Amino acid sequence: MSFFSLIQKKGSKPIPPAPNSIRREVVHASASAKKTSFLSIPRPQSVVPISTKEAQRVTKNRSKAENVRKRKQPQQAARLVSDSDSQESDASAEVPKKRPKLISDVRISTKRQLRSVTAFAEGDQPNFPMVHASDIAALDKPTKYRLAFPEQVGQQAVQLQYPSASQQETFNLVEPLQSDDFKPLDDIKETLEVAVDYYLPPADAAVFKNDSHGLLRRLRRARDKQDGAAYISLIQEWNDVVTTSRIDGRIANVLDESSELDLRLIERILTQTYARTVSPRVSTLRQYENGTDNVYGELLPKFVSEIFRVTALGSKHVFIDLGSGVGNVVLQAALEVGCESWGCEIMENACVLAELQEQEFKARCRLWGLAVGDINLQRGDFLENQRINKVLPKADVILVNNQAFTPELNDRLTSHFLDLKEGCQVVSLKSFVPAGHKITSRNLNSAYNVLDVVKKHYYSACVSWTDAPGSYYISRKDGSRLQAFSSHGVVA
Repeated sequence: MSFFSLIQKKGSKPIPPAPNSIRREVVHASASAKKTSFLSIPRPQSVVPISTKEAQRVTKNRSKAENVRKRKQPQQAARLVSDSDSQESDASAEVPKKRPKLISDVRISTKRQLRSVTAFAEGDQPNFPMVHASDIAALDKPTKYRLAFPEQVGQQAVQLQYPSASQQETFNLVEPLQSDDFKPLDDIKETLEVAVDYYLPPADAAVFKNDSHGLLRRLRRARDKQDGAAYISLIQEWNDVVTTSRIDGRIANVLDESSELDLRLIERILTQTYARTVSPRVSTLRQYENGTDNVYGELLPKFVSEIFRVTALGSKHVFIDLGSGVGNVVLQAALEVGCESWGCEIMENACVLAELQEQEFKARCRLWGLAVGDINLQRGDFLENQRINKVLPKADVILVNNQAFTPELNDRLTSHFLDLKEGCQVVSLKSFVPAGHKITSRNLNSAYNVLDVVKKHYYSACVSWTDAPGSYYISRKDGSRLQAFSSHGVVA
């Protein structure tokens, strides 16, 4: 089940790709740098005969002159046009549909400890509340599931061990009748593949991934042949091997040598959490009123990861999501970056699901043996919530999915940005600063004057409500221009 597939806008079609994925502007160093060729020199009206030596001298001097011109000829500098360079060029530029890789060159600044010491502590660990796969996919729902191995007699469930020393998860060996429903065997397959790639040493991982006799290959073969006994035996083999690798310290060593989490592992944990809490209740998210601020939509993990990287969000920073929905971005910030992560949501049904997700997310991270940042989910109006107003001045990065916000709400929210600290970055899908805004003596008290806005683009499959690409904005709190205007009457 793909992330947020159940709330993806039905019937949405991606727009045709734009002809160019980036815009290129040729910048000339000076007007005199225009390339000149000897072929462009006018021919003389008459030709005067000269001697052979003279001809050789003229040819030699001409060659020297050409070499000098070549040395002095300035290079034409090709650069990527910044979105802050020209609003007019942004308006005329076409947004690219696809890009091979969304991840920015900016890396997240983090020196966090990825491994949870508690989750890897050997001994009798107490069980903790979690939603097992068997709780959402079982034969007691005959209109939704059937046996995956109908010839299997007796055992129709398995216990799966995760990389940590925490409890195992129970999976019923069933298949969904509808393709959109949760698929337990797919979840097992993807969990093992991710665990092999990110928790085992390369040599051990290569054994598991061997195309002829590796455990992953044998597991697929048992499923294809509907050999239930072989499948159950292979799950037990996995449990034994991963337990041994944990006890002898190999898994801990791999985690301790890592400085950041790969997006594939992040998506696996978020998807597991979402599938066990939100997906069974996703219909409640469609109960909103059009034309109001209470419209539900989510940014997808790869886009969120790009935002974290572009803003250089680090583990010592504070992140706030205003209008956090079911909490997906708040959870991703705590997991991917390890920072203090806040969210505030006014819709009651979304708040209920967010709290379910938070509890399950913490259980999932414990299964995977990962330490995460502090999570704080708040209910109510983010303009009125006292805890949000208190933490707002400490924020380093604020996300506002204001795609469906009314102009009135955007204006009210902008006034709160006056309380932000210098350098705080506000990421939004619509700009808070009107195009062409300039500081004047009549608007000195406007919050627009302390926001330096840069327009950026996101690509296809980045948001839940459409496959089409679009734009987003990063507004940095910067009071220097207003100070310069107040002091000298000009903008710095």
